[in-house]
Amino acid sequence: MAESTSPIVAASAAVFRGGRVLIARRANPPQLWSLPGGKVEPGESPAQAAVREVREETGVEIEIVAPAGERVVALPGARYVIHAFAARWRAGEARPGPEASAVEWVKPEDLARYATSEGLAEIVEQAKRIIDC
Repeated sequence: MAESTSPIVAASAAVFRGGRVLIARRANPPQLWSLPGGKVEPGESPAQAAVREVREETGVEIEIVAPAGERVVALPGARYVIHAFAARWRAGEARPGPEASAVEWVKPEDLARYATSEGLAEIVEQAKRIIDC
């Protein structure tokens, strides 16, 4: 299969609650810990997609505060542009969804203990500065 010439646009959110950030372990390989998120659907903005994806993956309702960075990720057969947002928890108890095998609220300084997606710590640090927690 040839690699797509147009990147797939995706969104994620660094959601903070009580000084901790919500991370999710992907249910599909490579099963790394990352921020909850996914593809932007037709007709929605990246921020709207981040809100929807966090709800679908974790059951948590969030408020987007501001953009926190952008990552380009190349996987076999696809290239993704992921818009990351700083967000605050508003409601709901985090639970794994169909795309997340586990979810945890962690202190940003403890992220090094997890096998995470590339660049996660930098995005979380930027989001933490925006949220000011």
